[in-house]
Amino acid sequence: MKSEPKPDNMVTRRRLLKTGAVAAATILVPGLALADEWIRLPENPPEPQLTPARFVVHRRTDQPRALSMYNAHTGESLRTVYYENGDYIPGALTEVNYFFRDFRANETRQIDPNLLDLLHDIHTDLGTNQPINLVSGYRSAATNAWLASQGEGVARHSMHIEGRAADINIPGRQLSFLQRVALGLRLGGVGYYPRSGFVHVDTGRVRRWG
Repeated sequence: MKSEPKPDNMVTRRRLLKTGAVAAATILVPGLALADEWIRLPENPPEPQLTPARFVVHRRTDQPRALSMYNAHTGESLRTVYYENGDYIPGALTEVNYFFRDFRANETRQIDPNLLDLLHDIHTDLGTNQPINLVSGYRSAATNAWLASQGEGVARHSMHIEGRAADINIPGRQLSFLQRVALGLRLGGVGYYPRSGFVHVDTGRVRRWG
């Protein structure tokens, strides 16, 4: 469905969504002007010691769940509590849907709440206050087909189309460490793309590639 315009002054206690210059990441544009942009990571970010005790258990509790994210394409930031008092917050989920939108087609889709829980668990286990960089969220079927035709390593039946996948990285955390944390949670698929600068996570069956 088409996204509706967002009021410039829409600010709530749960969510801050703002558009700004792309300051948190340096964007690389390989090949075509509209091809997927990627984020340049620090060459040698510190990697915390990984032990089994660091992995959080994905649990359904009444504790609030929050996300802090940065959209590498639009320059928008999202800080929201999306789960509180034992339930998902409809207004917060609407903001998440917009944040994850297909910016090329200006289309939104409902994002799987389980994906938000997965991102929350990954962020918690990485032990960082840095926001998650969203490289790719929802893609319309048309956008996904176009990207696949450009030879960008895009699956023609990608879970991005279903709102069940995200390509991410986190400043100050090595991609290899992010990959290991995601694999350890065993909550879906994990793809490793070090040359492109992101890790793919989704809520499909447990599998790995890359």
